[in-house]
Amino acid sequence: MKTTTDYQAPDNAQKAVDFANDYQAETTDLMGDKMVLNMGPSHPATHGVLRLILELDGEVITNAEPDIGFLHRGDEKIAENMHYNQFIPYTDRLDYLAPLANNVAYACAVEKLMGWELPPRGQAVRVLACELARISSHMLGVGVCAMDVGAMTVFLYTFTEREKIYNLCEQLTGARFTTSYTRVGGQIRDLPEGFEARVRTFLGECKEQIDEIAALLDKNKIFMVRMCDVGVISKEDAISYGMTGPNLRASGIDRDLRKDSPYLGYEKYDFDVPVAEEGDCYARYQVRMEEMRQSIRIIEQVLDTLPEGPINIIDPKSTLPDKERVMMSMEELIHHFIVSTQGIDAPKGEVYFGHENPKGELGFFIHSKGGGVPHRLKIRSPSFVNLSICSELLKGAMVSDVPAILGSLDFVMGECDR
Repeated sequence: MKTTTDYQAPDNAQKAVDFANDYQAETTDLMGDKMVLNMGPSHPATHGVLRLILELDGEVITNAEPDIGFLHRGDEKIAENMHYNQFIPYTDRLDYLAPLANNVAYACAVEKLMGWELPPRGQAVRVLACELARISSHMLGVGVCAMDVGAMTVFLYTFTEREKIYNLCEQLTGARFTTSYTRVGGQIRDLPEGFEARVRTFLGECKEQIDEIAALLDKNKIFMVRMCDVGVISKEDAISYGMTGPNLRASGIDRDLRKDSPYLGYEKYDFDVPVAEEGDCYARYQVRMEEMRQSIRIIEQVLDTLPEGPINIIDPKSTLPDKERVMMSMEELIHHFIVSTQGIDAPKGEVYFGHENPKGELGFFIHSKGGGVPHRLKIRSPSFVNLSICSELLKGAMVSDVPAILGSLDFVMGECDR
């Protein structure tokens, strides 16, 4: 006679065999068919401290997760513990490839809170600075993207033009990289003598170099194979992910804050907004190339119509007096001390200002309870928003496509980890 134990033994043994087979199948699936690759945070193709966690099926990416936050900046909280003008050097470190444009965006937000409007010359000087920053940023973006897919010579050309812009920045602001040129209510100084002529010389050279870069890349077979039909962003996805700037316009969306919500007198200048329909890496490259040409067009109009007059607002209570008067008058010294220590006496209220930066819409939201320090300040960084599409964009791509896709998005981690 068989006992109960005799009947259970075969059943338990079979369960053990089934479990072993299932475990082996799962292990094979996880360890044999798929692998996880960490790309970054110290990888030249990630253009900063970005870590990409890639799940691979052979050479095909099945899942991608961007991991950010390595810089630990805390700029928004820093701004809430500083006078408005004291925070300007920190805006240099957002998109540190276009510090002049960052300065202007922040200053315009505070001036909107104050209800100030710059004199015509001050506005023109800011437009000049912003468009030089756009050319500089796009030059580096195009150059490193081309280098990532094998076009080393182009990078040397673009970097040379960018150095020329840095020479101009040094003459204008006294610094090449972190300029801190703008102040709330104006600029620290007017254009130096001979600056306009030097800018015109640069524009002529830059036009030739842009044409040379286009001749090297536009019909280059290797470049086109690496960029065309790669990293395609549809109109719907571009809108859904809140993308802005060249990445949005390359997907067929005609949106540019300089045209749609003009500021600093942009409505006076004649320029086109480049738009492409394909939405791939090549389209994003083409949009940036054309934007540089349009920036040159804007700067030429600024120089042709540059008005005379002051560059700063006339508000003795909120602006610093001339240094010469400070050194000669006790009253002016006291006034200088009050403005420097107490800051601008801002009214209560909430404002948002969006600026068309090279990377997209750089926005500042300010909540003021009065006084010289914002109660809350939030930054809409275009690189952070544009990077959010990476998980969707990299799925189905090859590992070799990652440098092309990241380079075409043209983000900077200083903004992402604000």
